[in-house]
Amino acid sequence: MAQRDSADRDDADRRDADQGNGDRGRPRRRSSRTAQITAAEAGRAGMEQIAELTGKQPESVTGVEPAEDGWLVTVEVIEDRRIPSSTDILSTYETELTPDGDLISYRRQRRYARGHGDMTRG
Repeated sequence: MAQRDSADRDDADRRDADQGNGDRGRPRRRSSRTAQITAAEAGRAGMEQIAELTGKQPESVTGVEPAEDGWLVTVEVIEDRRIPSSTDILSTYETELTPDGDLISYRRQRRYARGHGDMTRG
């Protein structure tokens, strides 16, 4: 009987480890059926998608918000580097992502000189 109890505990430990319960240092894997990324992950995904699609260097994520069917991520991009850098041309792109972080759409919202971005908003 003691041998069976030990074997049962070993099986339970293996199941816990497979589910991520036994390894506190690693994040649990999400089931593909219930996969949803966090806001931080959505921001990173938005930046990566914009960099890949535009070939431009993302400057920062300026907004992440949940949407009805995923995430809306706003990314500031350097469109044209200039000297001095205070005259760089920047753009704001909005990306729409699925709950899993896949790109649905993106569009450039505006283009502006560095340091003059928020002056047009009132």
